[in-house]
Amino acid sequence: QVQLLESGGGLVQAAGSLRPSCAATGRTGSTYAMAWLRQAPGKVREFVAQIRRGGGSTVYADSVKGRFTISRDNAKNTMYLQLNTLKLEDTAVYYCATKTDSGRSIYTGDYTYWGQGTQVTVSS
Repeated sequence: QVQLLESGGGLVQAAGSLRPSCAATGRTGSTYAMAWLRQAPGKVREFVAQIRRGGGSTVYADSVKGRFTISRDNAKNTMYLQLNTLKLEDTAVYYCATKTDSGRSIYTGDYTYWGQGTQVTVSS
């Protein structure tokens, strides 16, 4: 089992920045590809970004490319998401998740372990 705990969300004005993090505990050796996904009120959960265990391979949703940066520190078993130039439509609960393989995926159903989420609210 892997436990994931997000932190670092909050309230920020449009064009501002935040840096949520996700700490993994338990069988962290199983945390191969990790990802951030988000769910806005009344909408389905959507993929935001993924990073593989080595950290060199990342993929982003088109809506966040150039504004968000995903990273991980395997020594600390922690993943980060740098959110820059935030927009009102970025308001959502942000979840971290991990797969037990290193495959690339933008599909929520491919992720095995999930955190409880951290709220990011962007105000005008």
